[in-house]
Amino acid sequence: MRESGEEDVPAEGAKVTTTVPAVADRAPDAFSAGLSDFGEFVRASLPGLLRYGHALTGNPHDAADLVQTVLEKLGARWPSVRRKTGDPLAYVRRAMANAHISRWRRTRRENLVADLPDLAASAANDPFEHEPLWQALRELPPRQRAVIVLRYYEGLSEAEIARTLGISQGTVKSQASKAMTSLRAKLAEGRETE
Repeated sequence: MRESGEEDVPAEGAKVTTTVPAVADRAPDAFSAGLSDFGEFVRASLPGLLRYGHALTGNPHDAADLVQTVLEKLGARWPSVRRKTGDPLAYVRRAMANAHISRWRRTRRENLVADLPDLAASAANDPFEHEPLWQALRELPPRQRAVIVLRYYEGLSEAEIARTLGISQGTVKSQASKAMTSLRAKLAEGRETE
């Protein structure tokens, strides 16, 4: 009889075996399968999403923040997004455009401060900072910029842009027309000053 606190100890030289179920023998659950699927989606589409984010925001740092924010929210809901949407890439692009527009609306308001800072903040130089087309593109309203970037930078059709941004094809055409008119005027204005 064993007293409390004592353990069964195998006799010296006895072989001890334990049975542990092999991990590979277990079928993957839907959650872990969804995460690997999400990881594959991110690996495949990240370079294009960063390019799209750069064109939307105007700099690579804000683009990376935008992509990270959207993918972070999407990762938690990946299985339902896959079930409900036929094209998750279009869903992510739309979410990025909406998040960028929301951020733009929040930050465009003027912030008043009592004192000016002593030193100006130094930022890394963007190679496209003084490129006339990029400057003109940055000055477009967010929706027009999203339409132009998706059409000419990502090469999407009007129907794909409409699906991505959740707007009608007519709105895509009108936003593209207004944006192109504005870009032509700004670029012509820039040539006249040279």
